[in-house]
Amino acid sequence: MSIVYTPQSVSPGTLTLEQLDGLAIEYVRIQWTDIANTTRCRVVAIAHFKKLLKTERPGVTMVSGTPLAIVNFLPPGHYPVGEQLLAMDLSTLRPLPFAPGQAVVHGFFQERVPVKVDGSLSIEVPYCPRTVLSNITKKAEEKLGVEFLVGFESEFTLLESTKPVKAVSDGAWSYASSFNAGTAGQKVLDEIAKQIRASGIELLIYHSEGGPGQYEVVTGPLPPLEAADALIQTRQIIYNAASKHELRATFAPRVYSDNCGTACHAHLSVHKPGATQPISSTSPHLNALESSFLAGLLNHLPAVTAFTLPQPASYSRVVDGIWSGGTWVSWGIDNKEVPVRLCNYAFPASRNFEVKCIDGLANPYLALSAVLGAGLTGVNKGADLHVRDCSVDRAPGQLNEKERAELGIVDRMALSWEDAIAKLEADDELIDAIGRKSVDAYLAVNKFLSSFMVAGSEEDVTTRLVESY
Repeated sequence: MSIVYTPQSVSPGTLTLEQLDGLAIEYVRIQWTDIANTTRCRVVAIAHFKKLLKTERPGVTMVSGTPLAIVNFLPPGHYPVGEQLLAMDLSTLRPLPFAPGQAVVHGFFQERVPVKVDGSLSIEVPYCPRTVLSNITKKAEEKLGVEFLVGFESEFTLLESTKPVKAVSDGAWSYASSFNAGTAGQKVLDEIAKQIRASGIELLIYHSEGGPGQYEVVTGPLPPLEAADALIQTRQIIYNAASKHELRATFAPRVYSDNCGTACHAHLSVHKPGATQPISSTSPHLNALESSFLAGLLNHLPAVTAFTLPQPASYSRVVDGIWSGGTWVSWGIDNKEVPVRLCNYAFPASRNFEVKCIDGLANPYLALSAVLGAGLTGVNKGADLHVRDCSVDRAPGQLNEKERAELGIVDRMALSWEDAIAKLEADDELIDAIGRKSVDAYLAVNKFLSSFMVAGSEEDVTTRLVESY
């Protein structure tokens, strides 16, 4: 049997203000992750933090467009004029085990002064990544009664150096020797595990992966916004544990072209509390809600990858035949060669979709917004699932055209960054589900970022990638 999680049974493991007072906290990091997936912060002395709490809208003032930043620049067409507020979300308070005496809180970007939007005053910044995800999940719950749980697998590589790129060890999938006493793997992973638990995040499993210096940490499911927050914190813990041992952790999708890639798989379950769902009319392994959600997700999946596989480097990992999800729009029971794998199919209470076409370059708030937004288009319409379960003994890429057609597998995934962007720009339904202003801002950042990341020699590009992510 499998462990059962529900939206009502999980806890983000965060602190209350009262608990914060008992931890001898001296500083609080007010943290955000921008559209380019760079995590940034302002460190505030505890006395000033407590003064901020007494203001009408607790937070710190930032230049307008801050979430759009790429390194130290704004994309073309955006200027550092005006002010926005990084409003603290006090429900996200956590201790920082790698920085004794410090805590962290995430924030929402808001307009410092309300602006007129469609005839009404608003403080919402439509391209704030946390706001985008929060709005999608709230609408799903309020209009459809639908809730989600998401858990992440954080794959990463430990490096001794970044130029040249050199991993700490050879790859060995789940080898006990990857944690031999005194090795970098043992020291760093032990520290990561302790700090994740000390942060209040549920640690499920960690192990070595198949690539050189490659490891994976799996954390427990949470509602989407809380899950993305926990993933950001898990990454910060991994970075800092490696740094403490004079190593570099990277979530780059392919460090070595001749070896395993690195992903950030999301396990997603769909819930409608208080409602009994009938079995899907097209798949006996799904209920009607799961079926319509999957239909929507698959229908928009090539465009979704503009968010989940956001840079040219992302597409070097996603090919057929290497357990990375492959290149065909498809799903299957316990099939690692499809982009959406159905897990625990025989246990409805713990059944979930593993979305494999996500990597560590993706902003998790926006990646989940795209995945959930796509799936909810299907739920809204009660969409029929026309793609059949691909649980055959071959990957979709190994089937012939007739065999794929019999399973309803007719569409290709985006095969390049340019292809993904083109598919997103042509997908009006997905754009509307996420929000046009949000998508426009994302595209402005993403196009500028991608041109920046691919400049220079192959060695320069790889070094820039592993040092940035």
